[in-house]
Amino acid sequence: MADTKYIFVTGGVSSSLGKGIIAASLAKLLQARGYRVTIQKLDPYINVDPGTLNPYEHGECYVTDDGAETDLDLGHYERFLNVNTSQANNVTTGRIYQSVIEKERRGEFLGKTVQVVPHITNEIKERIKHLGNTGDYDIIITEIGGTVGDIESLPYIESVRQLKWELGDENALVIHLTLVPYLSAAGELKTKPTQHSVKTLMESGIKADILVCRTEHELSDDLREKLALFCNVRKEAVIQSIDASTIYDVPNLMLEEGLDTITLSKLNLSAETEPVLTRWNEFLRRHKNPKAEVTIGLIGKYVELQDSYKSILEAFIHAGAENEVKVRVEPIHSEFISQDVITNKISKLDGLLVAPGFGERGIEGKIKAVQYAREHKIPFLGICLGMQMAVIEFARNVAGLKDANSTEMQADTSAPVISLMEDQKDLKNMGGTMRLGSWACDLKPGSIVSGVYDSETISERHRHRYEFNDKYRAELEKAGLKITGTNPKTGLVEIIEMEDHPWFVGVQYHPEYKSTVANPHPLFVAYVQAAVKYSQSKSSANVAHD
Repeated sequence: MADTKYIFVTGGVSSSLGKGIIAASLAKLLQARGYRVTIQKLDPYINVDPGTLNPYEHGECYVTDDGAETDLDLGHYERFLNVNTSQANNVTTGRIYQSVIEKERRGEFLGKTVQVVPHITNEIKERIKHLGNTGDYDIIITEIGGTVGDIESLPYIESVRQLKWELGDENALVIHLTLVPYLSAAGELKTKPTQHSVKTLMESGIKADILVCRTEHELSDDLREKLALFCNVRKEAVIQSIDASTIYDVPNLMLEEGLDTITLSKLNLSAETEPVLTRWNEFLRRHKNPKAEVTIGLIGKYVELQDSYKSILEAFIHAGAENEVKVRVEPIHSEFISQDVITNKISKLDGLLVAPGFGERGIEGKIKAVQYAREHKIPFLGICLGMQMAVIEFARNVAGLKDANSTEMQADTSAPVISLMEDQKDLKNMGGTMRLGSWACDLKPGSIVSGVYDSETISERHRHRYEFNDKYRAELEKAGLKITGTNPKTGLVEIIEMEDHPWFVGVQYHPEYKSTVANPHPLFVAYVQAAVKYSQSKSSANVAHD
């Protein structure tokens, strides 16, 4: 009998049904019962990782402590479980094939013809079992990207079939997430898409053990019986996943449906210990019962797709709940910031966040937004590129370096206050070569950030190629720029603040990646507090004016 149990989550009918949220919710319930759980994501695309993908293509690229550039679902896993993920938690087809081809070149297959079965499938199975072999986990949940029937997913589905056979029925199970659509013309829910999806899965040799049905309407007993009969599952294994007001409701909804109970039963594990969700439900209570509201402007260049800034949006939810405040995020496209936008939108905000990004598009709009926040004393948070834009704005408008820029945007600028890191200059490959993962940062006593973190040294996750140019440090500090965080080994600038401003912080790292339900990120918590204070001061001023 295997020491570690394996759960595979597949999807059918449609993408974007929420496999990641279902996987994370089940993991949360199992963790709340005392089991050691982790989740991994297998992505069928041929990119080695999401690091070179446009955010419009794939949403944000999430970064782990050990420097893995991963699918955004790993962010959900960490936010729900409050457990760090790693390189081993996200595997792509590109990485699988790259590894197999490198082995073939080294002669490891002893002259054998290299094929999808067994060589690719063996590599996939090794990656799936890697986390289980560490001995750190009781249960591994593996989410298979895409939908059954996709050509790209076939090697993964075949690997799951083999593993189920190898491990035995009590050590592995398959949860199939599918859609039960509502046809308004007929006035009823339709099961046929789910039946076809399950049939497709069975054609690959896999029988679904549990069916999770995404639906906009309640599933009746009759419908559950029909699905159970035609999809070859027990009725209690037909789980309803109805639309929720927030993704953080899903663990409780799955608890009501008994997803964790049926899962433990099929894996021959004890379900005697009830899940402890006290802290989780307290977060939900605070999230759903705010005592105030603030509006934060998110200045970015990918605002049309919310998933581009997923971790930032979720960090605001965590920080809002911590402050018992509803944070309403107003997306503002940096490419189209005009005086009209400043007058009618930005001037009415309680805070401004200038988001991360790459490339020159929309840069001048970000700089205008920074300038407005600095001059009008609006609470400001700049993340990665947002911090760099704050440095450029200050250099141009305060320090008198009119040509100040980043060499990413203008290679021949006479004042490159942001420039390419030395170790990046001779690189040819773009993927996986940035400054990635957790790096230490020493905080300056008496600064905003030292009070926020209540620590002398912190560790935060990075993802960038360009840095503050230390050649301009003395000149900018003399003009009033406050450098309040530096890397202890390299001396590189990590954090800037502004003199004569109530709350203005720019960070080179990505604090949003480390915010979870259990541990809202202190920087976001403090920033929301500053926005609340600013909002209250505006209200008081308006009352006095009246």
